[in-house]
Amino acid sequence: MTEERNIRFTSIMGFILACLICVLALSACGESAQASDGSSDDTSGDPFTAPAEIELSSFNTATATGSNSASIDTSSASKGYVGAAATSSSRLKLQVTKDGQSMHYDMPSDGTPIIVPLDMGSGTYTIAVMQNTSGSRYVELYSTGVNAQLESEQAPYLVPNIFCNYDASSAVVAKAQELTRDAKNEGDALRLIYSWIEHNVVYDNAKAEQLSGKSGYIPNPDETLQTQKASPAKSLLATFHLMGYITLGTWFGSMAAGRRFRSP
Repeated sequence: MTEERNIRFTSIMGFILACLICVLALSACGESAQASDGSSDDTSGDPFTAPAEIELSSFNTATATGSNSASIDTSSASKGYVGAAATSSSRLKLQVTKDGQSMHYDMPSDGTPIIVPLDMGSGTYTIAVMQNTSGSRYVELYSTGVNAQLESEQAPYLVPNIFCNYDASSAVVAKAQELTRDAKNEGDALRLIYSWIEHNVVYDNAKAEQLSGKSGYIPNPDETLQTQKASPAKSLLATFHLMGYITLGTWFGSMAAGRRFRSP
C-alpha cells in the first residue's frame, strides 16, 4: 500500500471512533462482534502501516469568491468538499443543491468558515449563502456553481467537515493511532477500533431525552471519547439504505448528523 493510501486510511481513524459509536448505540447495543480481540485471522485488506500525518480540509481565502460579506471556496470540490464563510447580524445557512435536491447547514455569523461535504456524487452543484429575513424566510447573499468531479465516491468522507471535525492534535486521532498500532491489515485496524468502542462506550440516554424532537445536533468526537457516552442520531438507521457500499467508516458521521438537513 502506498504512502498516499496510508495517509487517506489513517485520516479516517478519527472519524471512526465517533461514528461507529452511533451505529453501535442504535443498532447493536447487546450484540458482540466475532474476534473482538482484534485478531487479524479473519480480517482482510491491504497491509496497514500508519503514516506520520493525516489528511485535513481547509478554507482557502485566496481562491474564494463572494459578495455581500459572504464567500465560498470551491477549490477542493474534487476532494469532496467546499467551504464557506460570512458575517451577518442575522442567522445564516449554507445551501448545497444538486439535481433538485438541497442540503442546508447552519453557518456562524462571525465569519468563521465551515467545511461541508459534496455527498451527492460528481456533477454540478450550486452553493449559496442564505440570510434569514423573518421566520423561515431566507434571502440569498451570494451563490456560485461548481462542476465537481470527485476523485473517488468516498472522497467526501475522508476529511474533517462540519459533521465530524478534528485535526492532527485531536484526542480521537491519537486514540485511533494507539488502537491500530499493531494492526496487520485494514480490516484488522477497523476491528480493533470497533471492539474498543463496543466494550467502552455506552448509549447516552440522558442526551437522547434532551434532544428528543430537536434537530441540528452535531456530535463532538473528542467529547464522545472523553465521556465514553454515545450521543443519539435519530436519522442514522433510516439512512443506511442510501449507501450501496461501506467505505472505511467515515460516512457514518455525516450520515448520522447530515441527512436530516436534506430538504423534502
